Amino acid sequence: MDFITLTIEFLKFLSNLFGGNLGIGIILLTIIVRMAMWSLSFSQQKSMREMQRFQPEMKRIQDRFKSDPQRMQQEMMTFYKKHNFNPMGGCLPLFIQMPIFILLYSALISPQFISLVNGQDSHFLFINRLDTTLKGTTGQSNDGVFEIGGKNDIFVINKDKVNITLIDGNEIENVKTNSKKALVVMGEIEPGQDIDFKISLDNLEGLKFAQLEKVKSAKVSISDRTTREIEEVEFQRDGDILKASVPTKTSSNGFHLDVLLLIVIFGLTMFFSQKFMMSTQKNKDIDPQQAAMQKMMGFTMPIMLTGTFFFIPIPAGVLLYLVVSNIFQVGQTVIINKQLDKEEEMKKNNINNDDIIDAKKVEVKDVKTIDGKEIK
Repeated sequence: MDFITLTIEFLKFLSNLFGGNLGIGIILLTIIVRMAMWSLSFSQQKSMREMQRFQPEMKRIQDRFKSDPQRMQQEMMTFYKKHNFNPMGGCLPLFIQMPIFILLYSALISPQFISLVNGQDSHFLFINRLDTTLKGTTGQSNDGVFEIGGKNDIFVINKDKVNITLIDGNEIENVKTNSKKALVVMGEIEPGQDIDFKISLDNLEGLKFAQLEKVKSAKVSISDRTTREIEEVEFQRDGDILKASVPTKTSSNGFHLDVLLLIVIFGLTMFFSQKFMMSTQKNKDIDPQQAAMQKMMGFTMPIMLTGTFFFIPIPAGVLLYLVVSNIFQVGQTVIINKQLDKEEEMKKNNINNDDIIDAKKVEVKDVKTIDGKEIK
């Protein structure tokens, strides 16, 4: 079982906890991922605070050795080692989140998820389908007709399995195939004309020669990745191949307003999340040029990423994950900042107490009097 299948099965498990709604399943998945990364996020914010606190001294080192880059690098490394500070510590959560994002993206555009969407409730709040992209076309599944988005539609066998019927009437279910190679489209795809498929018997895995000779027909679940449509197609044997023809019609290109609204919400939540994180910075000695750069990045990054989603087909489910992640990050920042404030306060109090304990006591040895009054 691959990682995509494991992700979908786990998402299915989470959604079944709340009546099979996949939207709630994605929200639960987001919370689980963010909670699992809590310690890394704590380290990230702590590293950001340390970077702000050390910024004035780091700037002095840079100014002092700006004419000698090699010496500057050595002094900076010595400074990092002295203070046990890793300047890249704040980037680790970003590196870890990227594979998770790619995995979720791959899972939500996979035939397995499309099949799950057709079998479970994928409507959530104002989102009609969690596998839909902004400009994607969505065909009507299980109506016996493929709605073709264009000549470059991609067809694959769903779940890598087919059900075989033998000439003696016996059936063999869940026969494995290579979904990317087993299914072949014959000729060019022309919307409105029947599309021809073939599957070589050699691509039916796990069958003995005696069983292959008795294969009569097969029922295959085929997914069009372009229109996210699934059809159960009957294949008949012809020599050493299984072949089938399926009617098609032209699919109208859709512009999904619900996905557009989700993209806008993502941009807004990311903007406010970035702005909130910058507002928690307490170092007043930060370099004005760096402060201006951070402010610009906090403004331009949400715009750039949001604009990217107008051109890259991101499923609504992935956008929902990102929106919930942004909202979660705001609450997480508040809690972690309070923990860091408390930690710094305790550290400060301990230092003060140690100073009092280690302070030397001054004893009065001589007492002198002037005009009958004691002077200590």
